[in-house]
Amino acid sequence: MAPIRYTLARETIGCKTMAKDTKPRRPRAETPKGFRDYFGAEVTERAEMLSTIAGVYRAHGFEALETSAVETVEALGKFLPDVDRPNEGVFAWQDEGGDWLALRYDMTAPLARVAAQFRNDLPSPYRRYTMGPVWRNEKPGPGRFRQFYQCDADTVGAPSVAADAEICGMLSDALEAVGIERGDYIVRVNNRKVLNGVMEVAGVLDPSDPDRFAEERGIVLRAIDKFDKFGEAGVRALIGKGRLDASGDFTKGAGLSDAQADVVMGFMEAKRDTGAATAARLRELVTGSALGAAGVDELEYMAQILEAQGYGPDRIVIDPSVVRGLGYYTGPVFEAELTFEILDEKGRKRSFGSVAGGGRYDDLVKRFTGQEVPATGVSIGVDRLLAALRAKGKIGSAGQGPVVVTVMDRDRMGDYLAMAAELRRAGIRAEVYLGNPKNFGNQLKYADKRQSPVAVIQGGDEAARDVVQIKDLVLGAKIAASASVEEWKSQPAQFEVSRQEMVAKVQEILARNGAL
Repeated sequence: MAPIRYTLARETIGCKTMAKDTKPRRPRAETPKGFRDYFGAEVTERAEMLSTIAGVYRAHGFEALETSAVETVEALGKFLPDVDRPNEGVFAWQDEGGDWLALRYDMTAPLARVAAQFRNDLPSPYRRYTMGPVWRNEKPGPGRFRQFYQCDADTVGAPSVAADAEICGMLSDALEAVGIERGDYIVRVNNRKVLNGVMEVAGVLDPSDPDRFAEERGIVLRAIDKFDKFGEAGVRALIGKGRLDASGDFTKGAGLSDAQADVVMGFMEAKRDTGAATAARLRELVTGSALGAAGVDELEYMAQILEAQGYGPDRIVIDPSVVRGLGYYTGPVFEAELTFEILDEKGRKRSFGSVAGGGRYDDLVKRFTGQEVPATGVSIGVDRLLAALRAKGKIGSAGQGPVVVTVMDRDRMGDYLAMAAELRRAGIRAEVYLGNPKNFGNQLKYADKRQSPVAVIQGGDEAARDVVQIKDLVLGAKIAASASVEEWKSQPAQFEVSRQEMVAKVQEILARNGAL
C-alpha cells in the first residue's frame, strides 16, 4: 500500500502532534522594487505633453508607430546591455519553444526589426515617432526606475544630414510647443566624424586599419564622455598615463603623449562665439584628415539649412563639447539642454541640464538584411521634461478635479445625475457623489480630496424652489486661510442661484480660478 502523503506539516511535542497554522498569508500590497505607480494629474500631464509633441512630429510628416512590448532577444541583438547573458539587463524569459523573449529595452531595437521586416512595404525614407514604456532590469536608485517612458522620432533611409538638421529643428519646435520658452533651452550639435578626424591627427586612428588602436580610442571616448564629471585635468589623465582617484583606485589610461592629448583637448574646447568660427577652429584641428574635414562640412551644411529655416544660434548651435553618445553615433550627434536654473537637493543653484539626445547611426538593419541603411533620430526623456515643466510652473497647478454634485436625498439620484450630465454637456468635468450620502461633511471632504473647484448642492427645499447652492471650494479655502470677517462677508464662498443659472455660474467660477 502506498504511503499516504499528508499536505499538512506537523510538529511533534512530547507524544502529541499539532498541525501548523495553514491559513494562507495575505499578499503584501506594495509596488515591486524599481517600479512606481502614476496617479491622476501625473498621467494626464504626461498624456497632454506627449500629445503636443506628437502634433509637432505629425506636422513634420512623421507617422506614429506602436510596436509590441515584447521582442525576441535575437532581435534586440547589439542593443542588449550584455549580449553574453540574454537575461542580463532586460526582463527576459524562454517560451515553450525555448526561444528567448524580452520586454523591449529601448525603442531603437523594435524600429530596426520593423524596418527590416516591412522594408518592402514602408516608404523610404521612413519617418516615424513612437512613445511608450521601456523596461530595464538594472539596479534601481533615487529617480532611477526599471520602467520609464521614452519618446523617439527617427528617419530611416536618408543619407543626407538634412535629415539630422530636420530632427534638430523639430526637437526645438517640440520643446517650445510644450512650454519651454526660447532662451531657456539650447540644442547643441557635434559630429563623430570630426572627433574621428581629431583622433586620426592625434595618431590613434588608422583609416586603413579600423581595428588598430581600438582599445585606445575606446578609452578616449569614455574619458571625454566624463568631461563634466572629471574636468580637463581628469580627462587628460585618463587619455594619458591613467587616473588615480581619491580612493586610491587607478584607472588605466589610453597612453597618449602630451602632444596627442593637446589635440584631443583642443577638440573639446573648440567652441567659439559663432558657428562659423567654431567650424573654422575644428577645420584647423582636423587638417590632414579627410574624414574629419567631411564632418566639419556636415556641421556647416546643417548650420546653413537650419539658419535658412529660422533656427538661429539662440536655438541650435555647433558645440564640440557635446560628447554623450559619441561612441555609438557615426555622424551628427545632438543634445537639448535646458539652461534655466533650479535648486538641487542641497539648495544650490544649477542648470537643469539635458532632456533629449540623439544622432546618426548607420547600419540600423544590416544584421537583419545585410544591407546598409542609414538612420538618424532623437529621444526625449519624458520624465525629465515633465519635471522641467513643473519647475517652470507650466504644469502642476492644473490638477483640479471635477465639479462634485452632492447628494442630499437618495430618492432624487436621477436629478443629481441630470445636473452632472448638463455640466458635462457644457464641457465641464463633473461627477455625482456615489459614496454614503448620510454624512454631508464627508461629501465635502471627498470634494476636497478630489481637489474639486466647485460643489453643487440641492436639498428638498432648494428643489421645491427650483434653485441650487453653489459652493466655490477654491475661494472657500482662501477665505478660511487668511480672510477677515469683512472679506468673508463681501465674498461669500457659497451662494444660491436658480437651477437654470447653474451652468453659467459654475463656468464663471471656473474661469475666475483659471480652470476653464
